[in-house]
Amino acid sequence: MIQQRCRGRREEDVNTSLAPGGGRTTEEQFAAPPRCKTLTSRRASTFPVAEMGKGPPSSDVEKGPPERGLEKRHQRSRPPPPQICPPPEKPWFSWLVPLMFLINVIMFIVTMYYNNCPSQEEHPKCVLPFLGRFSFQPIKENYLLGPSMNTLTKLGALFRNLVVEEGQGWRLVTCMWLHVGLVHLLVNMISLLFIGIRLEQEFGFIRIGLLYLLAGLGGSLASAIHQRQIEELQVSVGASGALFGLLGAMLSELFTNWTIYTRKCIALLILVVVISLNLALGFIPRVDSSAHIGGFLAGFFVGFVILVRPQFGYVNRKYIPTSYKGQLKSRHKWYQYVLGITAAIILVLGYTYAFGKLYDVPPMKNLP
Repeated sequence: MIQQRCRGRREEDVNTSLAPGGGRTTEEQFAAPPRCKTLTSRRASTFPVAEMGKGPPSSDVEKGPPERGLEKRHQRSRPPPPQICPPPEKPWFSWLVPLMFLINVIMFIVTMYYNNCPSQEEHPKCVLPFLGRFSFQPIKENYLLGPSMNTLTKLGALFRNLVVEEGQGWRLVTCMWLHVGLVHLLVNMISLLFIGIRLEQEFGFIRIGLLYLLAGLGGSLASAIHQRQIEELQVSVGASGALFGLLGAMLSELFTNWTIYTRKCIALLILVVVISLNLALGFIPRVDSSAHIGGFLAGFFVGFVILVRPQFGYVNRKYIPTSYKGQLKSRHKWYQYVLGITAAIILVLGYTYAFGKLYDVPPMKNLP
């Protein structure tokens, strides 16, 4: 049917337009005036009001205009179809990553205060002596402008012999909050702010905090195992393992949430280039590349488990009206479940193997 509703139109005009010989042609009867809405349905009748089982209007003008109730029913339109309008996703407020930044800076200040270079008789020429006890060790000993290795060891640096023989396993975690020098601290903290804040805003502080700790632990385990294979005694400090874990998680997050990205190949290419450049820097002398690789692998697999997002087009059921009869998408794709379960198994086996390798646990034999 075709109905026309006009504002300010008198009932006499309606009756005249329906009567034969009313002075209007067929085109003029169905032409919508500028301020009218035209509502169409599947079936159209020769007469504008021939609907609801009613016959064509009478040609007798003396019968007067149609009843008001009938006119209102004719003007009544179909209700609009239900629409799904979920609210836009709000980003998380980032507070954990700035707190991590603050803790790292405070720990470096405490380290330099405890180091107290001027009080060491064997190092009379400290760098920037006007800083007093906060002055740095000589360049020949620490070219990154920081404390001595002895100070870092006392405050919790990673040293395999102390971890295994003295039972100081806490060093696997405390070494993530220490830095060998000012240059080392600046590079890591800039990376932490640029990468960590973005991830925390998308996934929240719980998942990013867990990711940071697990990736840092993976880097510490890899570094401790590597120390066993070299003859030179050395200590390892820094948040690089955890930061490489964040990069690895960004890569796995791109893979598992592939459907929600528009420029997938460009994002993948940029991420691969950034990761490759950072891994290449790990081969500079006196840089612990094993911690970088271990943290990256740990973060890569953790990302498949905790950084999963709903697939494109998914809408939570609480935002769907009860009258909606369309087909709904599932929350996740099937391959997201496969990747998550596989990554979880790899993480359990990997951490178990790393701890066993670190503490020289003999392999289990003659299992039933």
